[in-house]
Amino acid sequence: MFATILDEPGKDIALVDHLLSRLAPFGLRCPLLLQFERDWHEEMTRANLKALYGIEQAPSGTRLRERLDALDPACLQPLYKALFAQLQRGKGLEGFDYLDGHYLLSLDGTGYFSSKTVHCAQCAQKHHRDGTTTYYHQMLGAVLVHPEHKEIFPLAPEPILKPDGAQKNDCERNAAKRLLTDLRRAHPHLKLIVVEDGLASNAPHIRHLQALDFKFILGAKQSDHKALFDWVDASEQTALTTLSDRRGYRHRFRYLNAAPLNDANFDLEVNFLEYWEHAPDGTVTHFAWVTDIPIDNDNLMTLMRGARARWKIENETFNTLKNQGYHFEHNFGHGHQHLTTVLMHLMMLAFLIDQIQQRCCRLFQAAWTAAGSKARLWRKLRSRFELCLIPDWETPHRSIIAPQQIALGYDTS
Repeated sequence: MFATILDEPGKDIALVDHLLSRLAPFGLRCPLLLQFERDWHEEMTRANLKALYGIEQAPSGTRLRERLDALDPACLQPLYKALFAQLQRGKGLEGFDYLDGHYLLSLDGTGYFSSKTVHCAQCAQKHHRDGTTTYYHQMLGAVLVHPEHKEIFPLAPEPILKPDGAQKNDCERNAAKRLLTDLRRAHPHLKLIVVEDGLASNAPHIRHLQALDFKFILGAKQSDHKALFDWVDASEQTALTTLSDRRGYRHRFRYLNAAPLNDANFDLEVNFLEYWEHAPDGTVTHFAWVTDIPIDNDNLMTLMRGARARWKIENETFNTLKNQGYHFEHNFGHGHQHLTTVLMHLMMLAFLIDQIQQRCCRLFQAAWTAAGSKARLWRKLRSRFELCLIPDWETPHRSIIAPQQIALGYDTS
């Protein structure tokens, strides 16, 4: 897959080896990257890197960072599509569609680098009152989610970077335009419902979604949409419905189809859904959304649960990347051009590979069950990588599922 990226002629170590040499520690959740690089000269480590990742020659850490710093991150975006195709071939998306054959796509932004000293020309800048400056990199993520499934599947994220020569920072809104346009080009027939927070429920963004043939469920705050809420309050067609479930929760809905988004965009009609969740302990949670999906009493719960699945991009994606072994915000090298963004992509690709395995690979699932937790699974895999010659991925997973006992003799004389 990495071999499809065009390499420069005359290099003694192939670009694919540089990329895989950084994907490997991310895939193994190695907490100490420098120690992993120091072990590259050991015969067993080299053999395992070749057997498991196809690495013919691992470069030094310095050469690796220099080579990846010069790589255009856009070269890595087709890899997400290639992995997505493998997910489809492995039938990993069966049962993952949510409404009328559509998949839920959650969009949100997050940071992956921040420093007060280290920076490059593409860093966004935040100037503080005390005269200091924070340099940072952000990205807009896009992941397929489902309320009833643990797995999430990232599609190609969009870096939020300062363009060459620009004086102003890039922004999430512009990144969304680029991401959604590229996504439709890469997946022209993929049926998607985009779920986002309240910042996205503006007319330009909604028109862009419509032009790309994406359906949407977007958060709507009364403070941002006073005219819309007033229209719903005044309309005689506004419907009220209350439902209860077996857990003792009461779900109260208010909805209206074909309401104008705001006074400035009166011709842009949306369907409005408001929701209150009354918990058994008396807690009340309130949400509101706009959507282009017609609302009726039969799909209220479906729309609500789909909209709330948006949080999976925070809880199951960004939180996992930052706090569960991937070290997403750790500075593994910033470089002068693209290094930090290339490393972000490699972490996201390692995470996507793990999610595909979790969804499709029975051997991975069995090893995870035997280990008892993800953290223990990766610790056991790393220990085998460091101590044993491994011919293939199947061997370490089977050794975790059915560990072999080693008989030890003791000299008590």
